[in-house]
Amino acid sequence: MTLGEFLQKAREDAGFSVDELAHIVNLRPGLIRSMESNDFLPCGGDTYARGHIRNISQATGSNAKELLAMYDAEHSVDSRSIHSQLVDNNAAAIRSENRKLSWKVLVGASLSVVLLIGVAQFALSAIESEPATTSMVVEEVEPSQTPTPSPTPSAAPTATTSTMTGELTLSISATRGNSNIDVVIGGVSVYKGPLFQGESKTFVGENSISIYAGNAGDLDLTLNGEKLAPLGERNQEIRKTFRAK
Repeated sequence: MTLGEFLQKAREDAGFSVDELAHIVNLRPGLIRSMESNDFLPCGGDTYARGHIRNISQATGSNAKELLAMYDAEHSVDSRSIHSQLVDNNAAAIRSENRKLSWKVLVGASLSVVLLIGVAQFALSAIESEPATTSMVVEEVEPSQTPTPSPTPSAAPTATTSTMTGELTLSISATRGNSNIDVVIGGVSVYKGPLFQGESKTFVGENSISIYAGNAGDLDLTLNGEKLAPLGERNQEIRKTFRAK
């Protein structure tokens, strides 16, 4: 009778089912079934197997020493040959997949190596064929800056004498203040708007020039180079028409 059969008989004699005994000794029912089948590998080693056997013998009222002696004789690592121990631990089992390599694995590895070599050669050829970059330094030459002539203040209208018969030249200067003016030449308004202090405007017309001023006293007028007397008082509105002689 093997140790497993002895354990099964002891459990049955004690009146326990596998589940009941598993609950008493705090083991998995599957482990007890393996032990009763004389398979002690699931125990995880001699130390654990001996401990389980002691617990089962105590629960079933069996002789622990006899059971342990049977275990040592049948299953103990010390009493078995090295080859049996290796087989139990799957160390001596030569797996078929380790004896030979699959041809698919070899082909895949070969393709990978060829692909890597091709990529490396392509990268090297691309680097060698790349034209050397010529460093070009462009000197920025600042364009010669021609000094921009600063605007000169409007010169006072130069006294001119009309050389054409019937031509009038009228200059209006806002000497003492601002004014609104409206200048009409040949029936057409040529300028209508403000004339600020210090500003001057000159108008040329044939036969006649008419002017409306809103602040006559602050304006100086020159007609054909001849300065005219003030046309009115400050803030006085006037209308005046100049005709050629």
